[in-house]
Amino acid sequence: MRLPDPALVVLVGASGSGKSTWAGSRYRSAEIVSSDALREVVGSGEHDLDASTDAFALLEQVVAARLGRGLTTVVDTLGTDVSRRRGWLAAARAAGLPAVAVVLDTPAGVCRSRNSARDRPVPARVLTSQLAAVASAVDLLEGEGWHVVRVAPDDVPDDAPAAAGEAAARATTSPAGRTGLRGVVLQLSHFPAEGDLLTWLRDMVAAAEQAGLAGIALMDHLVQIPQVGRAWDPIPEPWVTLGALAAPTTRLRLGTLVTPVTFRAPGVTAKAAATLSALTGGRAFVGVGAGWWEREHTAYGLGFPSARARLDALERGIETMKALWAPGTKPYAGRLVSLPETTCYPRPVGELPVVVGGGGDRTLRIAARLGDGCNVPSDDAGLAKVARYLELVEEAGRDRATVHATVLDLPLVGRDRDDAWSRVERHRGRVAAATFAARHHAGTPSEHADRLAGLVERGVTTAFVAPVGLAGPDDVLALAPLATAFG
Repeated sequence: MRLPDPALVVLVGASGSGKSTWAGSRYRSAEIVSSDALREVVGSGEHDLDASTDAFALLEQVVAARLGRGLTTVVDTLGTDVSRRRGWLAAARAAGLPAVAVVLDTPAGVCRSRNSARDRPVPARVLTSQLAAVASAVDLLEGEGWHVVRVAPDDVPDDAPAAAGEAAARATTSPAGRTGLRGVVLQLSHFPAEGDLLTWLRDMVAAAEQAGLAGIALMDHLVQIPQVGRAWDPIPEPWVTLGALAAPTTRLRLGTLVTPVTFRAPGVTAKAAATLSALTGGRAFVGVGAGWWEREHTAYGLGFPSARARLDALERGIETMKALWAPGTKPYAGRLVSLPETTCYPRPVGELPVVVGGGGDRTLRIAARLGDGCNVPSDDAGLAKVARYLELVEEAGRDRATVHATVLDLPLVGRDRDDAWSRVERHRGRVAAATFAARHHAGTPSEHADRLAGLVERGVTTAFVAPVGLAGPDDVLALAPLATAFG
């Protein structure tokens, strides 16, 4: 069951219906606001009814504070107080959060049986009153404006399952391998400043293979970009690094995301990519773009032409690479490029896809006409560009089934919900926690796998993932459930 997140979730059910167990199996303890737990805080225990007034006053304060910060808030009470319920609904709407009422459809007999087995059972007459109140509340929920979700008894486990255990179980079912540039490709963008870099890289790619991922992509930058780290953080030259990774890998696709055409003459990039393809038995790909960061160009003595000139160079560059990879050594005379010969040995082995990075209209047109794929962000704006790219592919007279519609995804992946939010706090800096979590879809591996699988319906064939805070092989192994996202 996938509920909106962040959201206000109000549980509705009598004692013994399984509300607390259901919530505890799906949410962090910090996200659950329980009247029983607060009675224990302000009174002598969760059954101290004399402390109810203070407990509910504190509950209202906590709910208001969390919703005001845009954080998921699960209210664990009977859910039958109409006035309180409507107040929570209004607060959620003011915060721009969806409001969900989760109704525990547990039979009265089961509630009574569970209640009687407790050390401090609710009196039978009180439980009967609760069951009647819950039934009345259910009739009002939709009219009040709640999104109602009904939970059957089979959905309420006797013991809360560990999210990490679920992820591990899914990891064992990951496929052994994939063909082509399709699936989930790990982008490495942040590298250790100390220690043996080559050993770290080999450990990372070994973990990626073990996790069932489809490939490894490296950024092509001369200075570490501010979106990832500090200027003095290491960022190795990608084509040299990919050559080093060719030997210890057996099936991962290897390439750049993306190489600016302003860095190297396109013929030199074509030579490097063809060599990598030969060394890996056809597992290479090339990401190319027009370049965007003037600072690194200036620092390394490279020209930084206008945007129009860079896009012209991108168009010529793709045509040049494709010409050099074609069979034979004959001269080439194309739309924008003329070459006296096309001698490029060793030749690429099989497919050598060119994925064009960037979402501007002209960039998408270049990708649709000349490239083998495009790469855009995985947000809603990016997905709209995927749709536009596929339209342009068809307008160019090409079959959309033959191209790679790829996205760059920046997930925050935690072993379980607690670990995910711990990572949010570690990495969010000055950004509000809810904003940072939403931006990076903070969640468990299985939740990310389901989210990425949903992109297939939007035409996406490949997700390049660059997880927030990726540090070592264990973080890569935790991505195993994502390997199943594209079938």
